[in-house]
Amino acid sequence: QVQLVESGGGLVQPGGSLRLSCGVSGSTFSRYTMGWFRQAPGKEREFVAGINWSGDRTYYADFAQGRFTISRDNAGSTVYLQMNSLKPEDTATYFCAKRTFRYQLANVPSPSHYDDWGQGTQVTVSS
Repeated sequence: QVQLVESGGGLVQPGGSLRLSCGVSGSTFSRYTMGWFRQAPGKEREFVAGINWSGDRTYYADFAQGRFTISRDNAGSTVYLQMNSLKPEDTATYFCAKRTFRYQLANVPSPSHYDDWGQGTQVTVSS
């Protein structure tokens, strides 16, 4: 059974940084594209960033470009999201997700192409 466990969320002041981690077990991690999504209260889940199985291709939502960095450690079966220059509007629950099929890159921003999700970690940006 595949399990994804996020950590690293918390309360941070505007302009601050956080590094989210997502450990994956029960799957051949290195074969799958991974994604980070977020969901704020009353809003739909939205794509934040994605990374292909080898880590040499990354994808970002417009709001994340230049502020967030996705990376992965295949030996440790972990995907990371470094978030800098955080804004109050970044407040949300952040989820990591694994693509349904291995070695796939199409439709990276689409949540429907991911079949395994973590429980989420809360990020609150407030002074």
